[in-house]
Amino acid sequence: MRSEEVAHYLRDNPRFFEDHIDLIANVVVPHPHAGRTISITERQMLALRDKNRQLEGKMGELLQFGEENDAISVKMHRLAVGLIAARSFQSLLHTLNFHLRDDFAIPHVAVRLWHRPEGSDELPEFADVSRDLQAFAETLAQPYCGTTSGFETSGWFGEAATHVRSQALIAMRNSGGTIGMIALGSEDSERFYTAMGTIYLERLGEMASAALARVLS
Repeated sequence: MRSEEVAHYLRDNPRFFEDHIDLIANVVVPHPHAGRTISITERQMLALRDKNRQLEGKMGELLQFGEENDAISVKMHRLAVGLIAARSFQSLLHTLNFHLRDDFAIPHVAVRLWHRPEGSDELPEFADVSRDLQAFAETLAQPYCGTTSGFETSGWFGEAATHVRSQALIAMRNSGGTIGMIALGSEDSERFYTAMGTIYLERLGEMASAALARVLS
C-alpha cells in the first residue's frame, strides 16, 4: 500500500487505534529534530508545540500590526484637528506640511491646485500643471505609489528633486471634480511602492480636499 492509502484508511476509520490500543505505545517515529525515534504520542506533542509556536508568531504579528495602525490613527486624528482649526490657506498649508513631516516622517511634500484665485500668482501651489498630469489625476481611483520617473511632479520638490526616489500622488477632489494633487516624496525607493496599502493616503486626500475647499471659498 502507498502511504497516502494508509493515511486515507486511518482518516476513514477513527476507531482503528481503539481496536489496536497497543500500537499507540509501540509505534515509534523519527524525531523531527534529532537522529532518534520517539513514540507516536511524543511526536504528537512535538507537533502541537510547533503549531503553538507558529500561532504565537502569528499573534505577535497581528498585535504589531494593530499597534502600528493605532499609532497611525492617532496621527491622522491630530492632522484632522489641525486642518479643521486652520483659518487661512497659508496656515492650512503649514499645518499639512508640519504634520506630514514631523508626525509621518515624510521629508518632501508638495501641493498643486488647478484653479488660481486672484492674488496668488506667485504661490507655488498654483503653478501651472500640464493637462496630461491633470488628466492623469482624473483617472486615479486610488493614490499612485511608485517611482518619480516620467512624472513632472518630481520637479515640485525643488532642490531635493534629484534625490527623491519614490513618491505618492494623491488626487484632491471636491463636489465630484478634481481640484488638485498632493505629492509626497522620499529618498527611500521603498517608502512608496506599487503594492502598498493606500487607505490612509486616501483619507489624507479627502481631509486635505475638504479643508482646502473651505479656506479657498
